[in-house]
Amino acid sequence: MKNESSYAVVEIGGKQYKVAPGQAVEVDRLGVPQGQRLEFERVLLIKDGDEVTIGKPFIEGAKVVATSLGEIKGKKLIVFKYKAKTRYRRKKGHRQIYSKILVNEIMGAKKEA
Repeated sequence: MKNESSYAVVEIGGKQYKVAPGQAVEVDRLGVPQGQRLEFERVLLIKDGDEVTIGKPFIEGAKVVATSLGEIKGKKLIVFKYKAKTRYRRKKGHRQIYSKILVNEIMGAKKEA
């Protein structure tokens, strides 16, 4: 990460990711075209310098703004089924598709007086 003093923990597709401004993150496929602006409002934690805000479970009014960089394929996984002494062997490959996003900014909750 470029700036360790400012980051957020956000939920995207049922998984939690630690993101910072300017960071590119691979998340499960979102199905959005390249260049589209995304907003994630399920923010669990924001750290800005020494100030830490924790949600219960999410922070009201906070969001993470990102841009889609397109879809990429992950590393190939081999699925091999085998049963001894029965001549049973099955080999299959799988490549998961991920969406790559670039985090533009982290917007914190609105402060109330």
